[in-house]
Amino acid sequence: MLDLSPNSAKIFGGTDELRERYQRDGYLFLKGLVLREDVLKAREGYFTFLAPSGVLAPGSLPVDGIFDAQKDKLGYPGMVTAHAETCYKDEFCKHPALRSFIAKFTRWGDNTLGLTRSLLRNNTPHNKAIGVHYDQIFLRYGDDTSITAWVPMGDVALDGGGLIHLEKGHTLSQEIERGFYDQAKETRLTDEETKKCEFGEVHERRWLVTKYEAGDVVLHTPYTIHASTVNEDPRNIIRLGTDLRFVNSSEPYDTRWTNVYTFRDGV
Repeated sequence: MLDLSPNSAKIFGGTDELRERYQRDGYLFLKGLVLREDVLKAREGYFTFLAPSGVLAPGSLPVDGIFDAQKDKLGYPGMVTAHAETCYKDEFCKHPALRSFIAKFTRWGDNTLGLTRSLLRNNTPHNKAIGVHYDQIFLRYGDDTSITAWVPMGDVALDGGGLIHLEKGHTLSQEIERGFYDQAKETRLTDEETKKCEFGEVHERRWLVTKYEAGDVVLHTPYTIHASTVNEDPRNIIRLGTDLRFVNSSEPYDTRWTNVYTFRDGV
């Protein structure tokens, strides 16, 4: 594995160079794009909403998101109804710092549209990892120009189950776009297999990994191949993160993503 290198508009002189890096690498790792306090407020709101389920360790603070190790790690899926909470859907997902950066970075301006359907995921310790995939698989009813912003909603240690990206994976997925997902299904790759390096080894590419802090954002193309590691945080901290998608509203896009995510919504 290799360290995922952060990019910064301040360091590299503005959005022109960031665009070049995005096209070259398939991702941008932006440190502190969103105010840390805003991220932690949203994290606290989520776990306060989740607290009645019993997922949090007794006596712990909601913002810390510490899993009760006495509970079943598989017993707490994503709490889908949290996607409709005002503090998340209408405040955090529409954070002005993120939207304004996307509008300038893409040159979409007022046509910049954040899709309502997002994927808010909690990853309890020692639970399954997110398998290898790229996002265009799920956005096929529109142009392949969408941008995903993965936002860690809290600090994520190296062993905390954060997102990993395949080096130059966006070029690989375009080469094998028609067969990649079917192949993954046919070979029946498990989450345990896909979170490791087998896929990268087969295609002679390394996985890029890093730790994250509240306020960080990773932008990636619809063809960027990514996954997650298993959350092995020794403090039993639940990894919380969300996928926010942005499109150019003046061009064809997948309108199935304009509604709040619900369980088995068919998308």
